[in-house]
Amino acid sequence: MKAWEIGNQTGLDSLRMVERDDPIAGHGQAVVAIRACALNHRDLMIMRNRYGGPKPETRIPLSDAAGEVISVGEGVTHVAPGDRVCATHFTGWTDGAFDPAYFGHDLGNSADGLLAERVALPAACLVKLPDNLSDRAAATIPVAGATVWSCVHRLGQIKAGDTVLMLGTGGVSIYALQIAKMNGARAVITSSSNDKLERVRALGADVTINYRTNPNWDQAVLDEAGGADIVVETGGIGTLGQSLNACRPNARVGLIGALAGRAEQPSLGPLLLRNLVLKGITSGSRTMLEEFVAAVEVNGFDPVIDRVFDFNDARAAYEYLDSGSHIGKIVIQL
Repeated sequence: MKAWEIGNQTGLDSLRMVERDDPIAGHGQAVVAIRACALNHRDLMIMRNRYGGPKPETRIPLSDAAGEVISVGEGVTHVAPGDRVCATHFTGWTDGAFDPAYFGHDLGNSADGLLAERVALPAACLVKLPDNLSDRAAATIPVAGATVWSCVHRLGQIKAGDTVLMLGTGGVSIYALQIAKMNGARAVITSSSNDKLERVRALGADVTINYRTNPNWDQAVLDEAGGADIVVETGGIGTLGQSLNACRPNARVGLIGALAGRAEQPSLGPLLLRNLVLKGITSGSRTMLEEFVAAVEVNGFDPVIDRVFDFNDARAAYEYLDSGSHIGKIVIQL
């Protein structure tokens, strides 16, 4: 079978295609024929050795994919051949509270990922997919879907009439925008591109703010939207201070990413003055992903896919992600 490896992690040029033996399902495992994969920002960081240290050069990348079970090992009852599935990237986190030990079994990072024609996975990490979700759409779900669900539903306790703030227009932010609208909430989103802001207004964004032309975007959130009840904080420490300033009293802030880099230590005064909740969000469990997939099936959720690349052009997909030109997700089709 064909697979991609991350090579020496000196940049995107180290990504390489190889031939491997087809995997065989061991005890508790399922072999999945991958139909589509999706990229996340951390995949770029791994290729540049900026995510948890160097990996083996033979590591298969990517943590998002959808496929079909083609065989199962002994003891597997959760899935069967013919099932369409996706997988949680922390393969050991099926339910309950997060434990840092789950980083030891992290697809595309500490364990082989999904950018291959076939993969063997622990069957317990697999989630069955509804018929109304295409392979391409399903491939975008595991990381962004479970992460946003953990932030907006588990932490945020979203309800109709809430205001949700998203930073940027990457996959997680666009998922959060769509989920906010699905729950009858108002969506506020920032970007440095007026063109992107116009496009997200077409997706249902209620308030859009250009943070480059309006560096005091936190005040703009207060002025134009009355403040945020839930913040999907993908910028990290570099934007956290302004995100806290943009909150209404009793808001919930999920710290997810670090796309804005590091800045001076943010002021945490609003945490006390407005009784805010700040929580780190490290993806989600299989149970959270199952909850989100159930919501997808009922609501006809249609993820925003910016571009689709062929499996043989995986490096071009990485380069497009690196360009920052996308809105939503980038998919690799097998």
